[in-house]
Amino acid sequence: MVTDSQGQASSEDAGFEILQFEQVPASTGARRVKRLLRSLGQRRSVRHFDSTPVPLSLVQDCIRVAGTAPSGANIQPWRFVVVSDPELKHRIRLAAEDEERENYERRFPEEWLQALAPLGTDWHKEFLEIAPYLIVVFRIDYGLDDTSSERAFKKKHYYVMESVGIATGMLLAALQTAGLASLTHTPSPMGFLREILGRPKNETPFVLIPVGYPAEHTRVPILKKKDLDDTCIVR
Repeated sequence: MVTDSQGQASSEDAGFEILQFEQVPASTGARRVKRLLRSLGQRRSVRHFDSTPVPLSLVQDCIRVAGTAPSGANIQPWRFVVVSDPELKHRIRLAAEDEERENYERRFPEEWLQALAPLGTDWHKEFLEIAPYLIVVFRIDYGLDDTSSERAFKKKHYYVMESVGIATGMLLAALQTAGLASLTHTPSPMGFLREILGRPKNETPFVLIPVGYPAEHTRVPILKKKDLDDTCIVR
């Protein structure tokens, strides 16, 4: 860092600041990671929600965590739309079920249907109305200097899919840490979400995440995650 005679950052360094980093002993780091692993290791996709209200501030704090994700050129090309209005949730459910019915009955190849069979899923999506909140994650494919103009200037965004994917993963981790259940739902195609929620043309739906508390006696498929040896190579 370049400083002047007073010890202040010079103009050459005006866009930077001192890194705030907490270095802890490896043993402390190991304990923290193991606690995180226990928590996230219990996370499951939930399709049966209780209608018990959830504080909006809790959900917003989870979105704040997602917003700390790294992104290409720090563009932060994401938008999180939190839906709690019953009428909007009803419209989203009907539109999602229309697409999913078409998928299950006509679009999905047989091998995909066979892969889904052990999970017990179908085109019925009641949880979209029952869950207290739906978080619709949009990716912002490019910037617009004026979203109301057809001739708006487009600003290129970099590594959009990667950036939004990382932010979504951090959101899921935060929701689990907050004691909330969630589901990554991707009805395809998802263009109806932009229309229903009135989002501009440069925003594309990325994933729909119902959030809330699981219904009593919720059952989930028995799944096994891959062992470390199957996913990690040390060279």
